[in-house]
Amino acid sequence: MQTLNVTLVQGATRWHDAPANREYYGALARRVAGKSDLVVLPETLLSGFSNDTRASAEDMDGEGVAWMRALASEVNAVVTGSLAIREGDKVYNRLIWARPDGTYEQYDKRHLFRMAGEHTRYGGGSQRLIVELKGWRILPQVCYDLRFPVWLRNHRLESAAGGMDYDLALFVANWPAPRRQPWRTLLRARAIENLAYVIGVNRVGVDGNDLPYAGDSAVIDPVGEPLVELGTQEQVVTVAIDPAPLLQHRERFPAWMDADEFTLNVE
Repeated sequence: MQTLNVTLVQGATRWHDAPANREYYGALARRVAGKSDLVVLPETLLSGFSNDTRASAEDMDGEGVAWMRALASEVNAVVTGSLAIREGDKVYNRLIWARPDGTYEQYDKRHLFRMAGEHTRYGGGSQRLIVELKGWRILPQVCYDLRFPVWLRNHRLESAAGGMDYDLALFVANWPAPRRQPWRTLLRARAIENLAYVIGVNRVGVDGNDLPYAGDSAVIDPVGEPLVELGTQEQVVTVAIDPAPLLQHRERFPAWMDADEFTLNVE
């Protein structure tokens, strides 16, 4: 595992305006071209968190995914964030993990936010995704997934360099300001209980439903302390994450040895 340079791009997503969002987030990401390993954008970054899926969704061969892949190549870093993606008669809140070499991975948001009716308009995922970058094992997730610790539970994995299923959990979000305290608290809880770093990238501004967003994007270390916390305005911040404190903490505080065994059934 090598030091990982991660850029948090906390922006004010334009409502239902994919061309404007591509221009906006592309300009923010280009600030760190050649200086970062991983650029993290918010959830539904081309549309805002909208249930009007017919208007906001694109196909996998549409402009959104192509733009993310091109941007990753341009800034020479992995670029990740989620888009509304249409497949057949379903739409998914799909995280794209775009690498500079043009390859990519995808993760469909597992937990759909029923309080906004997301579960009636989107399909849910059933597979966790773990990707590797500079020796790190990374678990990318989307917003509401943060509230479900069983789905996120880390496990001992002897074959991995860090000794665990993953070393870093990453959440892209549109998490409204009225619930900012749960967001900040749960990021810390997931780091502490899983002996892992946690990154959360949220948006700012006000969306088309008049919901305000407070940002509060952060990088949290394995004992729940923030390496960086962003404010309520547009910010682009790069943080160097050192694997040494993580590995040392796991060795001197091996709470995983006392964890409960269980089987997760996913339908």
